[in-house]
Amino acid sequence: MARQRIDELTALSETSDFWKDPDNAKSLMRERQQLVDAVATIESLDRETSDGEELLVLADGDQSMLDDIRTSLQDTLGRAISAETESLLSGEADENDVYFQINAGEGGTESMDWAHMLRRMYERWAQRMKFDVNTLDERKGEEAGIKSTIMSIKGPKAYGWLKSEQGVHRLVRISPFDSSARRHTSFASVSVSPIIDQSINIEIDPSEVRTDTFRASGAGGQHVNKTDSAVRLTHEPTGIVVSCQNDRSQHINRANAWDMLRSRLYEIEMRKREEATKSKHDEKSDIGFGSQIRSYVLQPYQMVKDHRTQIETSNTVSVLDGEIDMFLIAYLSYGKRQQ
Repeated sequence: MARQRIDELTALSETSDFWKDPDNAKSLMRERQQLVDAVATIESLDRETSDGEELLVLADGDQSMLDDIRTSLQDTLGRAISAETESLLSGEADENDVYFQINAGEGGTESMDWAHMLRRMYERWAQRMKFDVNTLDERKGEEAGIKSTIMSIKGPKAYGWLKSEQGVHRLVRISPFDSSARRHTSFASVSVSPIIDQSINIEIDPSEVRTDTFRASGAGGQHVNKTDSAVRLTHEPTGIVVSCQNDRSQHINRANAWDMLRSRLYEIEMRKREEATKSKHDEKSDIGFGSQIRSYVLQPYQMVKDHRTQIETSNTVSVLDGEIDMFLIAYLSYGKRQQ
């Protein structure tokens, strides 16, 4: 099947009209290259496994040779696991970069500090993945933390990796802001949408979008605050609000805000289509915005638990330092099983 599709795309790329639509041509060539790479990986893994079986017969009890074979097959197994994970990242927009938004829930300083902790967790994860992170808009808390932040995270299959993080994240801990050292529960919500290119047409009626401009705050210093360079867009039919203030140019911030709005609307449409294909037994509340997807308990015991996949760990320090792959991969597998 894959080879047949490769042959079809190769033949198509050799036609005279192929490059008349550059965006479509690039998309098809990207698909072809992904298939070529996938086939090459499978053939390589199959060959290494067969070679290992033959060498086991030839080893005839030679311990040194058996140790070499074991090391080689362990490497093959690791590559097979990685290939399996990559195969799970095959959704409609999984290849895309991502807009990543965090909002503090009710609870004042506690929730704002929790939102800041989440931002650091995802920044650390992106750093390990060698992804680029850029803050587009951020509102600081009065005492500590952040009220909200919007980041762009750019890297291979960023949306595919991070789409599972949408929802409410719950923190339980002894509050560092409570003089009585009482235990507090805090909430912060995460919203994830793919950054879409110009080949995807999202029609928005400008009359349904309210535009507000205001003076930027935060990073940038006094120079940023001299003009109303920050832009906020409100899509009235859906209530979606996006804002951008990271650039000194209102024109650039406005363009970025419109890109974010198109991406949010596209993401909503994707989720509607996904939900329409699911059975009545699907746990929709587990993936909807505003639902609690994961708990991070620091007191009276240490545990991070994903309520959809039931994956949990007591190593809360590593998780909050960005070691969240176990949750991301488990959700990818979970999502595949639900299809």
